[in-house]
Amino acid sequence: ANVYTPANYDPQQKYPAVVVAHPNGGVKEQVSGLFAQRLAELGYITIAMDAAYQGGSGGEPRNQDKPQFRTEDIHGAADFITRYPGVDATRLGLLGICGGGGYSLQAAKVDKRFKSVATLSMFNSGRVRRNGFEDSATSTTQQRLRQASEARAQEAAGGKVAYIGGGPAATDAQIAAMPFEMYREGAIYYERSHMHPNSGASPNSGGTYTVSSLLDLMRWDATDQIELIDQPLLMMAGSKADSLYMTLDAFAKATGAKDKELFKVEGATAIGTYWVPEHVNVEVGKLKAFYARTLASDPS
Repeated sequence: ANVYTPANYDPQQKYPAVVVAHPNGGVKEQVSGLFAQRLAELGYITIAMDAAYQGGSGGEPRNQDKPQFRTEDIHGAADFITRYPGVDATRLGLLGICGGGGYSLQAAKVDKRFKSVATLSMFNSGRVRRNGFEDSATSTTQQRLRQASEARAQEAAGGKVAYIGGGPAATDAQIAAMPFEMYREGAIYYERSHMHPNSGASPNSGGTYTVSSLLDLMRWDATDQIELIDQPLLMMAGSKADSLYMTLDAFAKATGAKDKELFKVEGATAIGTYWVPEHVNVEVGKLKAFYARTLASDPS
């Protein structure tokens, strides 16, 4: 994990803090680190961490992508940052980006140390692994479950770990043939423009996941019991994002959050919300106002 502190940080003072959870296939040095830094510039102590089994974090086999681990990472980050010198544990926020947004919803519904939660381009990993992107692969759900079951049996017997993804980076032609904009732009972001040594296409990096992870992913959903979130909720997504439907679905189901806002970033695609300067500036502006209000000092 990387911890970011405000300029002129004084451990004797008291600062609000924010945990930032990264997208699927991402590492802390990419979009989650960018937003952690921007929030630190606004006066927050922030933490951006690599998921267990991924990036710079430990765990074997590499790149398991299991919701229980990803959610526990968020609880663990809260454990750590609330004890960090200068942090006011009563003023803790959460920001989840893409896949990390889905896991943040699941963490916040039970972990009331988080006084407010925000998501950016929320990606419901369970729904997509189960049904396909835009629910386009429901006809193969049972087939993929059988493949995941076989992969787990192979692992348990000491055999080779099977991966989804991996191999060389996609070519221009392969990217152009991808059916969804989020995947096309994601390939460019993760494999070219914002590639990091700990992220990419090999089983030792963040761009792939074990086939056996599907057993856990496909029975999970980011919106399960989402009504338990009663903290202030801000959900941001690009107006042109083809993943927008997941944010809209979750927002509608978050009936326990009486203080909630859906914010569409005008003209932004899903991956564009990660790095395009004008979009990032708008998003940071929304987060600035949201956290200033919901993590304000208790006057009592």
